[in-house]
Amino acid sequence: QEHYGGLKGLTVTWIGDGNNVLHSIMTSAAKLGMHLRIATPRGFEPDLGITKITEEYSKEYGTKLLLTTDPLEAADGANVLVTDTWISMGQEEEKKERLKAFQGYQITMQTAKSAASNWIFLHCLPRKSEEVDDEVFYSPRSLVFQEAENRKWTI
Repeated sequence: QEHYGGLKGLTVTWIGDGNNVLHSIMTSAAKLGMHLRIATPRGFEPDLGITKITEEYSKEYGTKLLLTTDPLEAADGANVLVTDTWISMGQEEEKKERLKAFQGYQITMQTAKSAASNWIFLHCLPRKSEEVDDEVFYSPRSLVFQEAENRKWTI
């Protein structure tokens, strides 16, 4: 909102795990007029019930929804690239399996090549380097620290 001046018509791309953070984005994006493109590895898709709700919202609000296993397909035309941890609390024993499953899902400048010319990057922190490389994370396109500051005002 602060960066673009509005949300309607923006394309948000999630690349990573079908977790609770993604579920929150899924249940709100269409209501805010945003298109949503999601890339998750097979077996790590968002909850089916949340997906059905998201499909209904997308129809109701006239937005587009894409679910894929291809991060580059999801990144195409994105204004916002977002990811989160691939290993949440309680999943530590799955670390080796998860890191293998998520190979190719790290957000890099190569991922962003097909994104919109004005793309930005978001991550709710803390971040691991396998999720997003340093070049993107520390670039001027990364708004992760502004995002973190904004959370302070909602607490």
